[in-house]
Amino acid sequence: MSRIGKRPIEIPSGVKVDFSSPILKVEGPKGALSREIMTGVTLEITDTTILVSRADDGLKSRSAHGLTRTLISNMVDGVTKGFERVLEISGVGYRAEAKGDVLNLSLGYSHPINFPLPRGIAVEVDKMTKVLVKGIDKELVGQTAAKIRSFRGPEPYKGKGIKYADEKILRKAGKTGKK
Repeated sequence: MSRIGKRPIEIPSGVKVDFSSPILKVEGPKGALSREIMTGVTLEITDTTILVSRADDGLKSRSAHGLTRTLISNMVDGVTKGFERVLEISGVGYRAEAKGDVLNLSLGYSHPINFPLPRGIAVEVDKMTKVLVKGIDKELVGQTAAKIRSFRGPEPYKGKGIKYADEKILRKAGKTGKK
C-alpha cells in the first residue's frame, strides 16, 4: 500500500473543503482551488482531516493513490500559506521589471521580452536581478518559474542567465591560452 497515500491530511482552521464527486473544492484565507479527483480513489472528509483511500488494488488505483493525496495536500497548503519560487538573474545588462501583470525582461537579446503572467500568479522583483514568483497553485507557480527560466537558461562558462536560487550550476573551464 502507498505509504504517502495512507497519511491523513490535516485541515487547518479557516479552510473549507467541499467534495461533490468528482470535483474537490478547497477554500482558505488566500483563495480557492478546485481539482477533479481521479477515478479509483475515494475521499473520507471529517472536520479536521481528509483520508484518501483506493477502491481496489488495480494498477490505476495504486498509481493514483499517493498522487491524489499529495495534490490535495498541496491545495490545502496553497490556500493557507501559498507557494513561491525565487529566480536569480546574472549577467551584464540582464534585468527584470514587473509592470502590473506583465514581467519585462532584458536578457541580452536584441529585443525585450514581455511575459504576461497567468491569472493567480504574482511577481515581485528585487534589485532587478531577483524575481519572486508567488501563488496558491503549486503546479502553476512551478510552471511559470520554469517558463521564465527558459527565456535564458544559465550557461556553464560564466553562469550568465536565469537560474533558480537553490540551483547549482556545473561550471566548465574555459579555453586555456597557448604556452
